[in-house]
Amino acid sequence: MDKKAARAELERRRGIAREGGGLEKIARHRQRGHIPARERVEHLVDPGTFMETGMLGLFQLSGTDKLLPASKLHGFGEINGRVVSIQSDDSTVLAGTGAGSGRRYRTGASGYGTFGQSCPFIRFAESGGVHLQSVQGSIGVLAVTMGIKALAYPRLVPRLEGIMGNCFGDPSWNAVTSDFVVQVKPSTCMAVSGPRVLGVALEERTTPEDLGGWKVHAEVTGQADAFAEDDIECAKLLREFIGFMPQNYREETPRLVTKDSKNRRLDELMSLIPDDPNQPYDMEQVIKAIVDDGNYFIIKPYFAKSLVVCFARLDGYTVGIIANQPLHNNSAIGPDECDKATDMIVLCDSFNIPLVFLTDTPGYAGGKAVEEKRFITKNMHWLQALSLTTVPKFQLIVRKAYGLAIQNMCGPASGPDFNAAFTTADIRPMSPEAAVATVYAQRIASAPDPKAERQKVLQELLEQSGPFQAAMGNVIDEVIEPCDARSFLIACLENIRGQRGNFIGQHLMQIWPTGF
Repeated sequence: MDKKAARAELERRRGIAREGGGLEKIARHRQRGHIPARERVEHLVDPGTFMETGMLGLFQLSGTDKLLPASKLHGFGEINGRVVSIQSDDSTVLAGTGAGSGRRYRTGASGYGTFGQSCPFIRFAESGGVHLQSVQGSIGVLAVTMGIKALAYPRLVPRLEGIMGNCFGDPSWNAVTSDFVVQVKPSTCMAVSGPRVLGVALEERTTPEDLGGWKVHAEVTGQADAFAEDDIECAKLLREFIGFMPQNYREETPRLVTKDSKNRRLDELMSLIPDDPNQPYDMEQVIKAIVDDGNYFIIKPYFAKSLVVCFARLDGYTVGIIANQPLHNNSAIGPDECDKATDMIVLCDSFNIPLVFLTDTPGYAGGKAVEEKRFITKNMHWLQALSLTTVPKFQLIVRKAYGLAIQNMCGPASGPDFNAAFTTADIRPMSPEAAVATVYAQRIASAPDPKAERQKVLQELLEQSGPFQAAMGNVIDEVIEPCDARSFLIACLENIRGQRGNFIGQHLMQIWPTGF
């Protein structure tokens, strides 16, 4: 083949790759409210930075002469000047299944190929898994199973996934072992198998939305972390999240310049936080007041709503925040909150992100439903994860802290680098109501005036449970006014950085599973 013919052949093959499944399938794809695989990448990376790899990995289906493009687009690009590895499934080619293109590329820019790489991996997932027509017979078992390296994957680099359409099998497995998952709301599903397979195997009639639509994973399973109205918003959320992450476990997160003064007073907290320990308020407003420029990135907003977890910055440094939310269930901790907190702790510790705990909890939720969801085990997961944390961690008791739940929120027994309480904080081994009903029940019942005696007991407990008593007993390091919360936390960060030189931890939970 001469040079002219070779050049023509190169352009022909590139054209096949760029066409995807053809104009008709792409048009149907757009009618469903989605954009093609390459356009998704364009919205994700900085303009002009995408370098595609494996573009000429065309293949032929058995019994045909026609060349088909790979159903998975691979390459590298930049987000805010930092390199990322990318895979984008093309559902217009055999529904995005792994026929032909399911093999791993030499560059490693696919699937679990992040071994040996030093940059985050991002996947736009829209696939039915393997191409079943190509893997029938006993040898096909190898195509529907996962390699041991993939299953033993440690957190070396951040892994992100967008659920862009119907995802069954492989993309679902990859999603729940990723560090951050965005699910597009319209016309998407993340599940083990699709409705057609379930209809045959179990005679179960269902829809993709009921099986694994965004509401299922937002409110019930917690297996997705954020939700987008469309593909473009999904790319935006992935870009925003990666800004809080380091390139890999050996590096720190990027520090951003801010004009927000580290000594800014938070006078609004004086009126925002009620004195009554049972009166609800929005903890997100407290977070907004404390962090740089009022900006924070919330994780799992619809799941385990009595706990808020988010990323934010303090004086430009990325921090992970775990905060009780009094707006929901009086901020009591249940089994779903345990999963939510444990995931956040492990993620932050793996990628060198300091943790800030904002405490306002009456303790644990109770009841039959809680026990049936294995709360005892899940709570121990949370406490074990916290005990293995080696990044800096700080506790701020905003209002109340009762019982063992104090330890969940990085109380003194959890080894915080610093902990403090607001001047009106209430710190007790159990709620006053529970103490009155148990510890002091006999004293109250035998008193001449039980009602007056009960009020006397409550007043005694109140006087014993303030922050000043806790400071005297070295339960906390400091008592501060709410308006000084921001400057206190930034001073803590600066102190630890001055001692250690950086926020890089020992990564003791790098091999913990990403779900519990």
